[in-house]
Amino acid sequence: MREAAFIQRNRPRWEAFEKIVNQPQVAQPDHLAELFIQITDDLSFARTQYPTSRTTHYLNALASKIHLEIYKNKREEASRFIAFWKTELPAVLYEARKPLFYAFTIFIIAGVMGAVSAAFDDTFVRLILGDHYVNMTLENIKSGNPTKIYSSYDETTMFFMIAWNNIIVSFMTFMYGVFLSMGTGFYLFYNGLMVGTFITFFYREQQLAQAFPVIMLHGTIELSSIVIAGAAGFLMGNSLLFPGTYSRFDSFKMGALKGMKVVIGLVPFFILAAFIEGAITRYAFMHWSLKTLIIGLSAVLMIYYFVVYPYRLRHGKL
Repeated sequence: MREAAFIQRNRPRWEAFEKIVNQPQVAQPDHLAELFIQITDDLSFARTQYPTSRTTHYLNALASKIHLEIYKNKREEASRFIAFWKTELPAVLYEARKPLFYAFTIFIIAGVMGAVSAAFDDTFVRLILGDHYVNMTLENIKSGNPTKIYSSYDETTMFFMIAWNNIIVSFMTFMYGVFLSMGTGFYLFYNGLMVGTFITFFYREQQLAQAFPVIMLHGTIELSSIVIAGAAGFLMGNSLLFPGTYSRFDSFKMGALKGMKVVIGLVPFFILAAFIEGAITRYAFMHWSLKTLIIGLSAVLMIYYFVVYPYRLRHGKL
């Protein structure tokens, strides 16, 4: 290939690479590594075909710049960890605002349906919650502690059991999105149905005023996180349904990566919910003011980080 043709074919890509390297604040290490491979391929070809040309010197200088940026970013792993929580995850959350709204809507509609169904059908509660759980809770109500189940194990055992279960539920909610979002929608609907049924069950037993605040001590973070995991599933599922200008496979890869970032970002929140459920919820008869404080702080945390902060970051209002 003539050198002029080689330059003409690859010049737009080289110029784009140079702009990225000159703006390290927007260059991600994985992307830089990919650029480095492509540039070194061009450099190898140029060294073979045009060993003394200015093109070869230019590509060598460009490859050196990319190499330096890669190793510079390797020394900044701690800052990248901070950047994930400060900018990267919130950026994905802003993009997922519509899927989050859909997930929340499905969950609420299912909760209302579960509550209404349980109110008018005596068998519905046992159908959804199971005979074992209903019978055990009825016994706990008779003993004067309707939420006694939360103190049935020691704090450490409860913590690990609940944390593992919550993380599995979030990943299941996300992974079901691969079924064109319908799997995630169904899983959200079922969980919402359970919550609505659960609330009506305690209402019918005249224990809602005591049980609901206790449940929401951990439930504020836990239920919110399940809804957010649903939004991650919709991100992945919708990338298959609506690929836009990308190939369906490329669109799916991008949607799956964004959804996975959201689910990984939820893990600390599920761990926090498990700590509250294992160590605090067991004290069902604590003063109402303490319950209100914990529930209020949990709600502010979830709403601010997952809704308000991404919006403010996107619109430069921080």
